[in-house]
Amino acid sequence: MIIKTKYIFIFACLFLINSFSIDKANSQTDLNSFEWLYGLTLGDNLKYKDNFSYFDYVNPEAPKGGKISQPAIGSFDTLNPFNLKGVAANGSYYIYDTLLKRSDDEPFSYYGLIAESVYHPDDYSYVVYKIRDNARWHDGIDITAEDIIWSMNTLKKYNPNYKYYYNNVTQVEALDKKVVKFYFDQSGNRELPLITGQFPILPKHYWEESSRKFNETTLEFPLGSGPYSFKEVILNKKVVYQRNPDYWGKDLPINRGFNNFDEIIFEYFRDRQVQLEAFKANEIDIIFENSSKRWATGYNFPAKKDGKVILDVFKTKNVQGMQAFIFNLRKEKFKNVLVRRALNLAFDFEWLNSRLFYDQYKRIDSYFDNSELESQSLPIGEEYNVLLEVSNLVPDEVFNEEFRNVVGGSVQQTRKNLREAQILLKEAGYYINNGKLVNSITNKPLVIDFLISQMDMERIISQFQINLKSIGIESNIRLVDTTQYQKRLDQFDFDIIVANFPQSLSPGNEQRDYWGSEAAQVEGSRNLIGIKNEAVDTLIDKIIYSNSREELIANTKALDRVLKWNYYVIPHYYAAGIRVARWNKFNFSENIPDYNMNLFTWWSN
Repeated sequence: MIIKTKYIFIFACLFLINSFSIDKANSQTDLNSFEWLYGLTLGDNLKYKDNFSYFDYVNPEAPKGGKISQPAIGSFDTLNPFNLKGVAANGSYYIYDTLLKRSDDEPFSYYGLIAESVYHPDDYSYVVYKIRDNARWHDGIDITAEDIIWSMNTLKKYNPNYKYYYNNVTQVEALDKKVVKFYFDQSGNRELPLITGQFPILPKHYWEESSRKFNETTLEFPLGSGPYSFKEVILNKKVVYQRNPDYWGKDLPINRGFNNFDEIIFEYFRDRQVQLEAFKANEIDIIFENSSKRWATGYNFPAKKDGKVILDVFKTKNVQGMQAFIFNLRKEKFKNVLVRRALNLAFDFEWLNSRLFYDQYKRIDSYFDNSELESQSLPIGEEYNVLLEVSNLVPDEVFNEEFRNVVGGSVQQTRKNLREAQILLKEAGYYINNGKLVNSITNKPLVIDFLISQMDMERIISQFQINLKSIGIESNIRLVDTTQYQKRLDQFDFDIIVANFPQSLSPGNEQRDYWGSEAAQVEGSRNLIGIKNEAVDTLIDKIIYSNSREELIANTKALDRVLKWNYYVIPHYYAAGIRVARWNKFNFSENIPDYNMNLFTWWSN
């Protein structure tokens, strides 16, 4: 009996070994049969061929050396930007690489970085990446498929933004030490293979050793694989990144002409006026200016007149996403669309633009402004057909009226808008009692808090408050520090805030995180508004599973139109380009890319 058992055991082992060898051989055969690609695009074709030497918008011979110092506002308490704990230091992403790297002179094209090559079938039901043999962490250990798997699973577990962005990724599997496969729950999503190349790859061995806790704040310098690593951190004051001369990817064509500074420094300031004074004193090198007033009046000092300081406006062809005052629909007072429409009528952009903004801004008319994705006039053609599918779920105005932002600017027009706002508020069940707008059911006045973390918004909100007060609405400005502000956003503890929703020319899975019903109650999601709308959910899915560019445009226009007619926000404004003030210490290629202003391509002169 013992002898028979022994032979059975040996036979079983031989069978398992043989089966493993066959499976490995079959896996290898499958890998060899793949038509590997060197990049992915949502356009018609990749601009750069597989043997390209460098991107057109860089100087491949740019000298290495020097440093560049930038400002940061507020404070930080962690060097891990991937969970919801604390406020991460600026630039924390710099130390990590991704599977693919974006081309800045194409709308939506990516080329292999950690990934040497990529494959997906015609139905986009999965994607396979082959990792470069020489890709390694800063401690010299190879980057493997296990790192990719651990990164995806961990990011989805601890960060709702990644959870919803990669909602369709059901499993990640190692086919080999250097080959990883992503499985999707549905086919036909052209974007999924590409976006799986975007997330930061994290070192599994680093986070699993010494009982490190990924879901906590940390000031220990994390391990990365990218061109930079942490050099110095002074809490709430300074973060210094140093270029890694032994960076494994420095000679790749996609990295030639990049990462030229020996050091990248972030200096922290409590507000933007102090930041400006530091710039004038040559304590920081560059400012991305967001204030029209400072841009018009704040830089008239001797160094500017002498040519030592240069002011540039870099124009791009990027979609202008929605920046706005957003309503928290979780609050009962904002659930009625009539109230939201009335508050839109009380906001006078034209007055602000002429009196405060030096006429430097254009009103945002769309969630996809400045692009072919923007809905205009009345719906026609394929967009009309798409909207018919959700016609019972959207306002009638979607089909019958052209959406237009309220126009003010004059005393007469402002009074007209405020009278219309009062009519809408009366329809919504409010009445005036001793000069205050009161709810007829609760008998409570309508009071609104504006939550901000930067003083710059106070002068804009204060003008808005004057109009609100004239129709009986009390309002307050609550200024808090950046840590408290982020915590309250994560917990949706606010009435109205200023929010920004960046967009690309190829919208996709991120729309679920912005507007999807499932994300509305998940702390830390980007559905800050709290939208739960069946029509919106349907249109998001149609965008994600568009089969052609024409379908994508029609579906996106339909979503844009439905979002606008629900008055979820009070749209703000945008400038003609990226305003940059800099000391004359740097050079950059004259061939500016259409879709990004990238400091990593600059160099010290």
